Amino acid sequence: MAEEAFDYIVTGAGSAGCCVAARLSESGRYRVLLLEAGPPDTNRWIHVPMGFSRVFADPKVNWMYDSEPEEQLNGRKMYSPRGKVLGGTSSINGMVYMRGNHADYDEWRQRGCTGWDYDSVLPYFKKAENRLKGEDTYHGVGGPLTVTDREPGHELTDAVIAGMVEYGLPRNPDVNGATQEGAGHFQATTGNSKRWSTATAYLAPARARGNLVVRPNSMATRIVIENGRAVGVEYRENGVPRTSRARGEVVVCGGVFNSPQLLQLSGIGPGALLQSFGIEVLRDMPAVGSHMQDHFYVRHAYRSTPGVTMNDLANSLPRQAMAYARYLLAKSGPLASNGVPAGGFARSDSRLERPDLQFNFSPFSYALRGPKGAIAHKFPGFSLSAIHLKPDARGSVMLKSADPLAAPAIKFNFLQTQYDLQAMITAMRMVRAFTQQPSLAKYVVEEIIPGFRVQTDADFEKAIRENAISNLHPVGSCRMGPEGSDAVVDPRLRVYGVAGLRVIDASVMPSVPAGNTNAPTIMVAEKGAAMMLEDAG
Repeated sequence: MAEEAFDYIVTGAGSAGCCVAARLSESGRYRVLLLEAGPPDTNRWIHVPMGFSRVFADPKVNWMYDSEPEEQLNGRKMYSPRGKVLGGTSSINGMVYMRGNHADYDEWRQRGCTGWDYDSVLPYFKKAENRLKGEDTYHGVGGPLTVTDREPGHELTDAVIAGMVEYGLPRNPDVNGATQEGAGHFQATTGNSKRWSTATAYLAPARARGNLVVRPNSMATRIVIENGRAVGVEYRENGVPRTSRARGEVVVCGGVFNSPQLLQLSGIGPGALLQSFGIEVLRDMPAVGSHMQDHFYVRHAYRSTPGVTMNDLANSLPRQAMAYARYLLAKSGPLASNGVPAGGFARSDSRLERPDLQFNFSPFSYALRGPKGAIAHKFPGFSLSAIHLKPDARGSVMLKSADPLAAPAIKFNFLQTQYDLQAMITAMRMVRAFTQQPSLAKYVVEEIIPGFRVQTDADFEKAIRENAISNLHPVGSCRMGPEGSDAVVDPRLRVYGVAGLRVIDASVMPSVPAGNTNAPTIMVAEKGAAMMLEDAG
């Protein structure tokens, strides 16, 4: 087929790519091609908030990656779901809207990423946002991304927040506002009781534009580079090889796993690795695929008093049918919730300047059915998760094959330092302490996981090594940094040494924000697209 020409080609229609393509095509001046390896987002469970459990391990819309065996975790592999569908991971995630700590972004600036301090990125968070509760200093209205605030009135949720406050955390009405530390309700990327993915927020309104071409089932396999400049993309559309040319720039938005993989397949990455697979080295960049960072997570599960948890729904077909009917008819009930309504932030050591721990509450409990599945306990239950937000661990994403359809080698390297281990032990002790406070203790019948037999530091360490997993917030595999540093892109997200090529997604983050990473990824996309349009003049 004849090669087509576009002003911009965006690879990956995920959390970042949908935003970037929509913003680049907004003025009508530029012709934009958006490629997505997966299908359209027509799976009904994508759009039902509580339906995320149905797509957590669905290969039709999910890459379903596994890490390499993790040495410090008894050789276990970490399951790493990533969206393979329009909207990417924003179409399959838990919909928690979390920005991280103000200091996270000030730290980016301190590392040489000029223009990425909190005051500089806040306008892009607000630009993206349509907060249903209204506008204030920290929140925007009128943006594509609908954000819903949880309201008090759910018995167990309110008890969890009260228990955290009784333990000593401050009550925080907005963890995305002035301060992060404390306990409160979480916000969600939902609207009208539906998931608000970037495919819904950005792509759906933009697809009517004649200058935007969206191609699902089209996997980018190589960036075409001529004379040191990215000039096009090779891809397979429904298995058929195609090439499109870029008059302006190629933008890689494949996410923390697929972006470094595509760069490496294109000859940009660790030279010796690429040569071992017979790939011509166009630019030897050891940082491509290195410096990956993720949050580390361990779950507590509790048997609770009857009548207040989602387990009752999961174990009753009549209740499920009633809940589905209620959702279809009134867009309300348990299926309208994302299942993570509240939590908190705290410090593992009082000497720390900001929180390094996050706690998530879910009104259900479950037993694992293999690493990629779960089944609700047969009794009422709930979960409280402990998450380490600032781990020392750094991992990698590297090719395992020159075949672009082969999964990359993913390595997290969790628990490489004593701080990482001790922070998790402290977090687990705090979760248990929350459940012993008056407001919450009356709902607790028994700790199922890890169980009250776990008491000493050695017990907790064993439980962590046996059960803790990735919290699915990886960043940094194409990290941003100043010239001369071990970075892949500059602060304007341009790949060093290759003209006309940018990376815009979570992989450019120089360190992981202290919280769920979907909102920061969308912010990066908003800011990245704005810089591209600015540079275009």
